Amino acid sequence: MPEGAETDRLVAGRYRLRSPLGRGGMGLVWRARDEFLGRDVAVKEVRLDGDQSPGARREQNERVLREARAAAQVRHPNVVVLHDVVEQDGRPWIVMELVEGRSLGAAIAHDGPLPPPEAARLAAQVAGALAAAHLGGVLHRDVKPDNVLVETATRRAVLTDFGIATLSGGTSLTATGEFVGSVEYTAPERMTGQEATPASDVWSLGVLLCTSLAGRSPFRRDSLGGQVQAVLAGEVTPPPEAAGLAPLITRMLDRDPRGRPTAADVERALLAGCDPGAQHVAPPPAGYTPTQRISGVPGEPGPVRTPLPGTGTGPGPGPDRSPVRNRRTVSALVLGGVLGAAAVGGSVAFALRGSGSDAPQARVSVPAGATTRPPVHGVTATTSATATATTPNPPSTSTLGSAPTGAAPSGTAPAGYRWTADPAGFALDVPDGFYRSDEPPRIFYYSPGKQFRLGIRQESPDPSGPLGVMQAEAAQGPQTYQGYRDASVTPTTRDGDPAALWEFTWDGFGDGGGPRRTLDLCWVHDGRQYDVWVSAPLTATEQGRAYFETAAQSFQAG
Repeated sequence: MPEGAETDRLVAGRYRLRSPLGRGGMGLVWRARDEFLGRDVAVKEVRLDGDQSPGARREQNERVLREARAAAQVRHPNVVVLHDVVEQDGRPWIVMELVEGRSLGAAIAHDGPLPPPEAARLAAQVAGALAAAHLGGVLHRDVKPDNVLVETATRRAVLTDFGIATLSGGTSLTATGEFVGSVEYTAPERMTGQEATPASDVWSLGVLLCTSLAGRSPFRRDSLGGQVQAVLAGEVTPPPEAAGLAPLITRMLDRDPRGRPTAADVERALLAGCDPGAQHVAPPPAGYTPTQRISGVPGEPGPVRTPLPGTGTGPGPGPDRSPVRNRRTVSALVLGGVLGAAAVGGSVAFALRGSGSDAPQARVSVPAGATTRPPVHGVTATTSATATATTPNPPSTSTLGSAPTGAAPSGTAPAGYRWTADPAGFALDVPDGFYRSDEPPRIFYYSPGKQFRLGIRQESPDPSGPLGVMQAEAAQGPQTYQGYRDASVTPTTRDGDPAALWEFTWDGFGDGGGPRRTLDLCWVHDGRQYDVWVSAPLTATEQGRAYFETAAQSFQAG
């Protein structure tokens, strides 16, 4: 039905559809009348896959309804209000606030770029909306100008499709994490199959701000493949129109998610651009070194990143880290699969699945290869990008015997352990039979089959201290770990140094291994921050705790 055409359908015995307002990846949005409350609303008719079995459609429908209800909990003046979620004709219908205006995308297409103060003002409102959502554990995952409405009467920016844009494009939805996103606004870590985080939304907002200022996305290309390559390996340069906003945009578009400010920081910085007395954006974490590239594939360079002090891998020649070679390899890796995927209007579907290391991971239909997942403080994972394999080969692995070993200070390691001096500059008691895997910035020791996993990280201290680091990790737990539960963060000390212990249970990788119990101790000693992390099957919690306590107690910095 063409936009503007009249109809008279009644949904759920209450919402009278009048005329289509727009069409998107999720379906059709209608102008409607709430006959019960006597008000105008917008109603989204969610499109479901048509070739599913009845059971699959029912499951997808239930997940859409559940996630829409969760998104409705976000309360912020710049987030579209979700009034109701109903089911009719075998599909969900989302009832929302009707915003009289047009999308930011339509405004830019019709009127051209926005003046910098107006672009900053609207982006600050979107940043505030994202900050509120992230605080409540909700991610958007598809921030772009077409999903921002600008109200005609008030010039208020309203972020739409909150928590809904993630739900289209697959039969499993949140069970496998499938989503649909616009490639030129999608963060690079998501392109390589990693799970969305608040930092991913911040990247998208940075691209939106560039688009508002320049009239087009910095990653706009003539083909979908060109867009993917631009996001993954193209130069990231704020448009000339950014002027004083350029430093902020540069941080928002850091390819390492750790280098990006939070949405709340972005809001403060953009408000500061309008009001010189407002608070400016917080600095990057202490010791952080920006990176403009993502990691390679097996046999290729690792992350192109200046090592933090004290985290080198020892003397001797390192791997070839040629930027040209790395860029070409990563682009070919992802392009090969994305170009073969069914994508319409610059959107492409990615599917999450659990495999590899302990952090949940994502899977993209691309040629064989793997990348090292940028960490969220203390968790690093290896992401499989293989179309058929379910568990990647650990990169740069070696057996314990290849690491320098010697006698422990006390003379012997406990029975069942081996005193190990790691090339990265630390030493500890490691269980017999565990093998080493160098996955910067964390060193892992895995039991055969990776049933038990021990990780060590050392870096410059975070300004928030160990307790702040662990609390921030815990706050992201529901988004990072499927079935995250039974969690606690406890302030403590280690040999008199400030420390914090984070413990939690989650559902595991979905590979039949079952739930897992994870323990993570973070502390600061002599101006360095250390982190010892152990994950074990829930059924072997006590053994995992024994490994954890031995590692944490025996750990010595180099």
